[in-house]
Amino acid sequence: MSKLINIDNGGTLTDICVIDGDRIVHTKTITTPYDLSKCFIDGLKKASQELFGEEDLVALLKDTAHIRYSTTQGTNALVEKKGQRLGLITDRAADMQLFRRTPKEDEMFAALVGERFAQIDADQDGSVDTVAIVETVNRLTADGAQRIVVSFSGENCEEREARFGHEILRLFPRHLLGAVPILYASSLSSDFDMGRRTWTALNNAFLHPAMERFLYHAENLLRPYRMRQPLLIYRNDGFSGRVAKTTALRTYSSGPRGGMEGALAYAQHYGFRSLVSFDVGGTTTDIGLIENGGIKSLDRGDIEGVACSFPLCDIVSIGVGGGSIFRAKEGRITVGPDSVGGAPGPACFGLGGQQATITDALLLMGLIDPATYFGGKMKLDAARAEAVIEEKIATPLGIDVPAAVHAMYEAWIDAIARGIETFTKITPDMVLMAFGGGGPMAALATAQALGLSTVLVPRLAAVFSASGIGFSDIAHTADARLPGADPQACQGVLDALREKVLRDMFSEGCEADECVLEVWTEQGEVRAALNPVRPEWPSNVDGDVMLVVRARKSLPHMHLPAVVDLSSIHPKEVGVRRLLDKRSRTHESLPLVRVEDQQPGTRGVGPAVMEEAFWTCPVLPGWRYEFTANGDIVFRREAI
Repeated sequence: MSKLINIDNGGTLTDICVIDGDRIVHTKTITTPYDLSKCFIDGLKKASQELFGEEDLVALLKDTAHIRYSTTQGTNALVEKKGQRLGLITDRAADMQLFRRTPKEDEMFAALVGERFAQIDADQDGSVDTVAIVETVNRLTADGAQRIVVSFSGENCEEREARFGHEILRLFPRHLLGAVPILYASSLSSDFDMGRRTWTALNNAFLHPAMERFLYHAENLLRPYRMRQPLLIYRNDGFSGRVAKTTALRTYSSGPRGGMEGALAYAQHYGFRSLVSFDVGGTTTDIGLIENGGIKSLDRGDIEGVACSFPLCDIVSIGVGGGSIFRAKEGRITVGPDSVGGAPGPACFGLGGQQATITDALLLMGLIDPATYFGGKMKLDAARAEAVIEEKIATPLGIDVPAAVHAMYEAWIDAIARGIETFTKITPDMVLMAFGGGGPMAALATAQALGLSTVLVPRLAAVFSASGIGFSDIAHTADARLPGADPQACQGVLDALREKVLRDMFSEGCEADECVLEVWTEQGEVRAALNPVRPEWPSNVDGDVMLVVRARKSLPHMHLPAVVDLSSIHPKEVGVRRLLDKRSRTHESLPLVRVEDQQPGTRGVGPAVMEEAFWTCPVLPGWRYEFTANGDIVFRREAI
């Protein structure tokens, strides 16, 4: 078994990347939100067809070592705030303002919890009056709570929540029909900050049901094919593990994290010291940063503006994608954050979509060719696109359709550029990296809006987040509070954590001698590495020090060929693409450059249209491009 399959499930499209030694095959399929397992299997079938020339899922899976799966379903759910209605129980000593410290937290609390919260009298050992428990749970469920999070204050919060949990089980046994799941904040995180710890539990409870239902179903679909290794879930910490060992919140932004893993590898490969990336999918645009040789990350992650107990890659998701809905409001155009998704999709898909999207505008502009879109395997209806843009945008603004099309494109570019400027400070030497199905479409216009002169579009831009998973490994992590400065007690904690992570790795089929152990302490934002065999324990432990242990097994990584000087080759042009001109309302013919036809060293200049099976890139006037040894495209803007 030699193949590695990486899958990135987005809100609109699902990307598949198969790594077979030096050969890489990629494809896409439309995400089916009514049954995510359908697009999962459909994507694997399409990949087998690309590999073998005919659909043969059995042959593909028989020769596959691992399937690694990432999803933005959690990201999209939190962006759109669509999911479980939660209840929250805290003790009287807890300050409710801990959960609403910022406007973002206040907004999220209102969306996820609302008025479904209660504070009850709890003793230091967690004891609570039986009548109070029954009344509280009944009230929260009557108010619509589908899941309840329990979070107590104090240093012994874990013990108090455990005692409370025993009483809950006695009063509301899980075997009863309609029993509402109850989750405990301290079982998910040992974070000292109660606000962060509670929010981590709330967000996890919000995502858990959908993630559990789909991921286990996807794993079960693979069983008849006798996969030797279980389905691996790629997590937002940059590693993978089986479904049964994955926390729902770890799936949040895992797809974008795959893109950042790839962006880091490419930045190091090409020697770019500062690189800002943006990944345009169907529902969101995900923005990240590579600086100082690493991915910009947060020791305490940020989820929709709300602090989280877990470290997370610092990625901002804005509601601007290929399927984002455009509206005309008060004489101007707004974009998103809601999306039409893959079903019904943009109006031009002909699946019942009634909203104007950038995909409809790009089709009318001429940048998207109905004959080649989605590898030529999806028909597009320009008449439907024109009708919906006229109704939703042109008529309300008092302009014609061509003007509306260009106004939509400019609003789209402006929204992406503003999102990047909000995320990070733009510097002249910064490189802009664009990927995702819509990233190349916006690449050069966004660079011009930001004042940047170098853009990188990877060869696998269409499935870059999926391909980026190919630079990652299998790993499990565990943490606990250090009990004090006693070396023997600290060693006991280390031994317990080591046993846990190695046991988790064994469940992945990894023996202890195959794993690399990493150990470190965290105190606030200070992280200090320890020798996993002979650690030197800190002498001043105040009770706020966390010990973290990670066990990792390396998998084969994607290979990038060496950067070399290449002989200049003239681009192969396969015809022209007629684009709708903004001012004259006529069409301008531009050279069409098909990416698959170009050799390393190919150099050209704009204006032109560059097209791959799953993406299109308008090469603007004043820009030059070059294909690297890996087939990636580097664009450079000529000095003005």
